[in-house]
Amino acid sequence: MSVLPASSREWHLVARPHGWPTPADFALRETPVTAPAEGRILVKNLHFSVDPYMRGRMNDVKSYTPPFKLDHPMDGGAVGEVVASNAEGFAVGDHVLHRLGWREYADVDAQHAVKVDASLAPLSYYLGVLGMTGLTAYAGLFEVASFKEGDVVFVSGAAGAVGSQVGQMAKLKGASRVIGSAGSDEKVKLLVEEYGFDAAFNYKNGPVKDQLREAAPDGIDVYFDNVGGDHLEAAISSLNVHGRATICGMIAQYNETEPVAGPRNMAMIIGKRLRLQGVLVGDHYGLQPQFVQEVGGWLRSGELKYDETVVEGIENGVEAFLGLLRGENTGKMIVSATR
Repeated sequence: MSVLPASSREWHLVARPHGWPTPADFALRETPVTAPAEGRILVKNLHFSVDPYMRGRMNDVKSYTPPFKLDHPMDGGAVGEVVASNAEGFAVGDHVLHRLGWREYADVDAQHAVKVDASLAPLSYYLGVLGMTGLTAYAGLFEVASFKEGDVVFVSGAAGAVGSQVGQMAKLKGASRVIGSAGSDEKVKLLVEEYGFDAAFNYKNGPVKDQLREAAPDGIDVYFDNVGGDHLEAAISSLNVHGRATICGMIAQYNETEPVAGPRNMAMIIGKRLRLQGVLVGDHYGLQPQFVQEVGGWLRSGELKYDETVVEGIENGVEAFLGLLRGENTGKMIVSATR
């Protein structure tokens, strides 16, 4: 067992945001570090994930995952190195994936940690393309949206962690056309030139409905929704008969303080016989072996491109999260927690 640090910095939620979160809603606090009890391991977090769904957990409302507690450390995906172990099967120096992010050192129940191999991929990839993010894209496209070869696919938030993977996976599996939306001209260029999208547009440059119709004059068969709002309304208008939509996220409305109006064209769902279905990655862990094998192969061959936006230092964790909500990331937003 190595020498343990005296303390660990961790981010606490100290106030529930009203609308857009501000730095005042969070506090970086120091807590003492103790040796792990039986069945537990102490992990030095090397990287942790900030994700859009975390905004919903800052509200005190019942949802599919419990809200963050005030004046307690927040949590989320993290990968790190075991520095002390009191659990069979885990040794000092092992790298593990777990759910106690937002802190420098995590006291983890060994049953909730998974060993990962740093020789197969960079450790941060297990939080993104080979982790929850990648599996969300894979399951949402192939299982929930019932993608089939020849489909025309539209992805909103397409330069983000999930969207960028969805578009590339659709192309690799034989989509006839893939269209993406993003929030800057630079991201639009990236989608077409780097990720291989057939068309992309900046949703700030004009009505989404008009830009989508121009990019997909013959309609779309699959919509992968990371945004909601006007994007969902536009997609319903463009979806062909028997079209399918995977509802993964609605980042456009996470910080709204008033009830959000639904799409005004919902009646089209009836005539077009559309299927709109939500996706939660936890329902699809049975796909994990197939997912890792297929996506790992695409990464090794270079067919699948993957980007991360890395923010250095745990002290910048909240700023990384706020940047994510502002759309400042390309690909997965990661905080490297090294000190």
